[in-house]
Amino acid sequence: MSQPISRRGLLKQAGCGFGYLALAGLAAGSSDDPLAPKTPVLPARAKRVIFLFMQGGVSQVDSFDHKPRLALDDGKMMSFVDSRLLANTGMGESTQRVMKSLWPFEQHGECGRWASGLFPEINRHVDDLCFLHAVHTEGVAHGPATLFLHCGAANQVRPSMGSWVLYGLGSENANLPGFVTIGPSSGNGGARNYGPAFLPAIYQGTSLGKAGAPASKATIRNLTNSHLSRDTQERELDLLRALNAEQARLRPGDTELDAVVASYELAWRMQGHAPDVLDLAGETKETFSLYGIDEPATENFGRQCLLARRLCEQGVRFIQVTYGDSTANPAWDQHSNLPKHGDHARAVDRPIAGLLTDLKHRGLLDDTLVWWGSEFGRTPYAEKNGTGRDHNPNGFTVWLAGGGVRPGFAFGETDEFGLKAVRDKVHMHDLHATILHLLGLDHERLTFRYSGRDFRLTDVGGRVVHEVLV
Repeated sequence: MSQPISRRGLLKQAGCGFGYLALAGLAAGSSDDPLAPKTPVLPARAKRVIFLFMQGGVSQVDSFDHKPRLALDDGKMMSFVDSRLLANTGMGESTQRVMKSLWPFEQHGECGRWASGLFPEINRHVDDLCFLHAVHTEGVAHGPATLFLHCGAANQVRPSMGSWVLYGLGSENANLPGFVTIGPSSGNGGARNYGPAFLPAIYQGTSLGKAGAPASKATIRNLTNSHLSRDTQERELDLLRALNAEQARLRPGDTELDAVVASYELAWRMQGHAPDVLDLAGETKETFSLYGIDEPATENFGRQCLLARRLCEQGVRFIQVTYGDSTANPAWDQHSNLPKHGDHARAVDRPIAGLLTDLKHRGLLDDTLVWWGSEFGRTPYAEKNGTGRDHNPNGFTVWLAGGGVRPGFAFGETDEFGLKAVRDKVHMHDLHATILHLLGLDHERLTFRYSGRDFRLTDVGGRVVHEVLV
């Protein structure tokens, strides 16, 4: 007597069988998989990026851009010209009160870099950091500037940088998302800051938690199913594969459908891998202490940074970690209470230093690029003669570490007050071009044709800042 055919066998042999095989190949990471690893077009120094986004605008003149002139002229009413005033009032020049840094500056490390007491733990790592002191960007408000930071444009819906990287390089790990955003904000562009826009939907970032929520709750919803056995879930997936294959046959070229199908396959694989990666319980007490998870002030961001390291170890290509407390009030946005910078610095300083130490100890810093920065900086004068600083897109500081950048190095200068980039300026498009270059991608060739035009992250600008490369 012949053996009864199994349900899975029937699906393989039935009309949807070829679709089943195609999807099974996708699940195994076949060459047709849009997330399969791609060979960089240039020699790559970094395999992945961890972007530490300080939402709201860290003051460069209170952190890493030492300006003695501020102390000399503290309290004086002086004339300043900047694009923020021009955008708000139509007049670019006004009289403002100079305000010195609230945190004293000292030289640190063998390189002798000047840095304030705002970030004492990060200052211990200055010999590993590459400072860009003359970054400038587009947009004077948080929304446009944040979108420009993440997407290279503020006036159109464009793909986020992580999506471009995933599109250009694919994923190193078929069992995890290639682009993850930890604690993203729902404001100032929201999901657009990790969205694919007109790129195929498969390149969407996967969010873990949200800004202002406990990082201990940051996970992927419905990752496990305790109600059904593995065999039952597998049989359900087989049926889903067959149905999806028929839909794919009827709707060829539908990238959104393809993304949904691929997401089911990835979700299935993630069930066996992601829970372990997201579970910090196996980390040692020493590691928790390194990241500040043993202290209330640093526990939340410490968890985010440790999770970033764990994802980095597993080959996640682009990880962005947001420090932000609410949609209405971005964390570092101190217009009237600059001392609040100190509270935010205490929350991130030890976790970031711990991340740098951990990456270096594990040999991951060599091929991981760590990028720290905000959407813009802040003014060297007191806003409205008060106790805070206004937005400043004209000249601010970003630092990079690892992944092929020159350690213990500083590039570019702002003017004597720290208001405007004046020498070796780095536009945000230049920064994007440089990061892509370190990943082995040519920013001018990484394009996608949409609506009759070839788009790229750097639009029609951008240059690689070779001066900061090893």
